[in-house]
Amino acid sequence: MFLRELWRMIKTREGRQALAISLYRDMPGKPGYLIRERLYRRAFAAAGEGLVIFEGVRIRNVHLVKVGRDVNIGEQAFFQAGGGIELGDDVLIGPGVKIWTQNHRIDDPDTPIWRQGAVYKPVKIGDDCWLGANCFIMPGTVLGRGCVVGAGAVVGAKHYPDHCMLMGNPARVIGSRRAQPHGEDPS
Repeated sequence: MFLRELWRMIKTREGRQALAISLYRDMPGKPGYLIRERLYRRAFAAAGEGLVIFEGVRIRNVHLVKVGRDVNIGEQAFFQAGGGIELGDDVLIGPGVKIWTQNHRIDDPDTPIWRQGAVYKPVKIGDDCWLGANCFIMPGTVLGRGCVVGAGAVVGAKHYPDHCMLMGNPARVIGSRRAQPHGEDPS
């Protein structure tokens, strides 16, 4: 059974890509960055130049991810991209960040949740955004250009304006990067 399933996986392009990515997921240093960049560039729906993927990144439904130029995805990030993920240019994804685009249906209390299927909603992260370590981006979230999400924040399915700063669980807009003069500490 195992060999039959492995053979089915190897026969498809997506299966071969998934196997290759899993082999090099934790390779350290420059060789690891270069191999992962090449593998993910082929697997993503679209990818700009300057892609850096750190060790331990996991992406389900990798073929539904689009990334712009100069995107950095930090260690141990985990994307569930069944509903599609789009990252703009100059996006920084901190270590341990999770981006989810699907969730379980829970409409029928008489049917086990795992039998009800899923709801899919895309996530869009605008240009020049920074997602701090261990934040969680929920299905349907849209972050405008230049947003900053604080470490550990849980960002709900809303449209957030350009340059907003989000923190907390649930995440709330705590300010705007435009409101601070350059070089001044916002705290």
